Formats: sequence, C-alpha cells, structure tokens
Amino acid sequence: MKKFLGVLALGTAVLGGALATGVLRSASRQIAVAPAAPIQIDVDTAAQRLSHAIRHRTVAPVDSASQAEFERFQDFLSGSFPALHKRLARETVSQHSLLYTWQGSDPKLKPILLMAHMDVVPIDPASEQSWTHPPFSGQIAGGFIWGRGAMDDKASVMAILEAVEHLLNNGFQPARTIYLAFGHDEEIGGHDGAANIAATLAARNVQLEYVLDEGMNILSGIIDGVAAPVALVGIAEKGYLSVELSAAAAGGHSSIPTQDNAIGRINRALQRLEATPFPAKLRGPTRAMFDYLGPEMTGINKIALTNLWLFEPMIANKLAKSPLTDAILRTTMAPTFFNAGVKENILPTQARAVINLRIMPGESTASALEHVRRAIDDPQVKLTPLAIRMEPSAVTDSDSSSFKLVERTIRQTMPEAVVAPSLLVAATDSRHYAGLTKNVLRFLPITLTAADTKRYHGIDERIAVSDYLRCINFYAQLIKNSQP
Repeated sequence: MKKFLGVLALGTAVLGGALATGVLRSASRQIAVAPAAPIQIDVDTAAQRLSHAIRHRTVAPVDSASQAEFERFQDFLSGSFPALHKRLARETVSQHSLLYTWQGSDPKLKPILLMAHMDVVPIDPASEQSWTHPPFSGQIAGGFIWGRGAMDDKASVMAILEAVEHLLNNGFQPARTIYLAFGHDEEIGGHDGAANIAATLAARNVQLEYVLDEGMNILSGIIDGVAAPVALVGIAEKGYLSVELSAAAAGGHSSIPTQDNAIGRINRALQRLEATPFPAKLRGPTRAMFDYLGPEMTGINKIALTNLWLFEPMIANKLAKSPLTDAILRTTMAPTFFNAGVKENILPTQARAVINLRIMPGESTASALEHVRRAIDDPQVKLTPLAIRMEPSAVTDSDSSSFKLVERTIRQTMPEAVVAPSLLVAATDSRHYAGLTKNVLRFLPITLTAADTKRYHGIDERIAVSDYLRCINFYAQLIKNSQP
C-alpha cells in the first residue's frame, strides 16, 4: 500500500508538473503595438448618413419595389461621398452590385479588396410592432443608430466609404490598388452580385493580397475566463446544404391507422438524426481560437486550455452543451420545414421535412449527405439535396501576413481587445472570392453582448454610434497599414 501511494504521489507530481509546464509555455500571442491616433471626422454627420442609408429598403431578393430602392440608395451614395466618386472608378455589376477601383501607384503590388453588402433581410410583419424604433427609420437615439442593416451590413458599407472619403480629402494616395465590392444579394447567397464581381475580376486576371468581409465581431462578456473584449477574426466559414426528407404512404381513413404512416416515418427519421449528431472536435479554426485565448485566461480555464492534450474531451463536452459554442465544434443539423396532411381525418399519402446542415471545414456536402443517409437507415425515406449548396471554405493561415495585418489594425484601433482567429458558422459573400486569393478574412468591429447576438436578422437591430466610429477608424487604419 505504501508503495502504491508513493507511485500515486509521484504520478500526481509528474502530472502537476506537466500542467504547469503547459501554462508556462503558453506565452500570449497578442502583438504589442502603439494605439493609432483616431481620424478626425464629424461623427454626427457620419451617423446621419448611416441613418439615411438604413431608410432605403434594399431588401433581397430584388423585386420591382426594392429595385427602385437600390437605385435611390446608389444615388444617395454618389451624393454623400463626392471625393470618392470623383477619384475612384465605379462599375455596376449585375444591375445592382457595385465595384469601385482605387488605382494604386505601384502595379506590381497585389491589390486588396474590402467588401460588404447593401441588401438586408425583410421584416416579419408580425414583429414590426415589437421594435423599439421602426425598423427602417434609421432612428438615432440613446447612443445607437437603429434599424435593419445597422449591423448587417450597411454599417460596413458606409464605414468603408466614410474611411475612403476621409483619406481622399486628406491627400492619401495608395501604392497598392484597393477594390471596394458591395453586393446586392448576399442574404440569398450572393450568386448574382458577389459571384459576378469576382468573375469580373477573374476575367481581368486579378489576384488579390487579401479579402476582408463582414462576419465576426468583438465579443463582450461572452467567453468565460477572458475579461477583455475578444475580437474574433473569421479565417473560415462553414458549408451549407439543405436536404429534403420525403416519404410516401397509401393513406386512408384515420379511424383505421396503419403502421407505415408517412408522418411517423419522417418523424422517426428526424429522431434518428437527433440521436446521431456529427462528432464534436476542437479542430481547425476552433482549435486555433483556443490556442490564442488560452494564455489570456486565468485560473482553471487557463490550465485547461493550455493543456488541451489532457483536457480536450472535457472542454468539448462543456462547449457542446450550449448551441452557441456547439456550432463551432461540429457539423450541425436543424429541421426547418415539416409538411404533411390535408385534413384531420385523412391519413397523409406524403410527408416532407427539410433539414439544414452547416458543414465544418475538412468535411464536404457529399460526406454530410452520407452521414444523414446512414443515420436515418431507411430506404423508404427519400433524400433530395436542395438547389443551394456551398462547400466549406478553405482555412486562411492565422500566421499569414494578411491575418497579422488585420490583427495589428485591431490592436491599434482597440488596444484593450484580445484578438483570435475563429470559425464563422454562417455564410458570407467572401466565399465567392476564394479563387482570387488564399487570404479571406471576416471581421467587423461591432461590440456584441450575449443579448446583441439575437439582433442579427432579429428585432431591434442597432449599432452604437461609438462602434460605428470605431468601424470607420478601423477601415482607415487598415487601408494605411496595407501599403508597403
């Protein structure tokens, strides 16, 4: 017994030493830079311009009503940014998308592309009365600019334009050519807008140094163990696939129910899918995020995240308990439609459900579909992939000079923030530019609390005026930093 206790004590000491070594070796990955002096702009005027932009109901998809709104919005941009429209070449792509070219003085340097989208999602009429301020009012109140598009994504469109206008008015001339690309149909896939802008550039043999789009934000009070705000930069995004599940049956009178009821068959298929989730792992961009965040934590969180060789299963299990963090660990499946039956006393002859999958980098739409097929294991349930499908993006190297450039700009314009690479669980227009560069990044410096995450595509979308000013400063500094 004494020998056993001695061995146990030795093992405990060795393990404790290994954990301590992991902590000691986990030096902070945050780069030290001096804060940049903020640019001097008229904040009230800039806020008013964003307010005006929100009032244009540029809803996707474009119909006869929104087409006029897009045209009026683009006229508004021309009048609001005179220096930009005098100095930069402007092209209209696919009728409603915009491509601006700010020609650099050195054609040997690869251009950069800053992008955003002008379209917004519609408002659910049933929710309109629940908004604090009307959703297309652009109301400025309580330190916020309110309305659809304030976060997603007119704040980005307008902040980029404000930054360029300011730089032009102050005599700035880039050595590196800068493209500004604003799509009109991001909310429905970007297949007409961003895809055709990318095709236009590809036809001109343009190769880009990097692309920066919307996507990730600055999280406040959301990540346990990190007191500072966390600026997450998306280095990849998930793929997209929707699959229809359908089943046929003989039907009949409800007083004589059958065992092969179409609703029951689809219901069992959904239950099997729920019982067979995709595996959860700390990998790729998610692993990189925790490699950056671990050294910034304290206490048990720091010990765990700087010793993933031991604690990875426990951490993954904890993260999987929250939908917000489970989504960065695995390919997710969500039922979004269920349709069956025509009358309460008739057994249905058809039942249909749709599941939406968001697919992790390293997997594919084909492998995800095969997982669904194996999990359901019922040849009488027909699987039909729907038309819109997108493979997961490639992963941008967080050690690349492009990532470091964005990281440095964040630290200069928000010194208190901790920067980390991350995985975007949604989809952006940036995927259409993958053939033009290996460096695709996704970030907009809006501060989000847990409550704010529900404002995307939801009720009371808004942006703090201070955040909007930070966005303008960020883009101006990024443009300056991108020059040799």
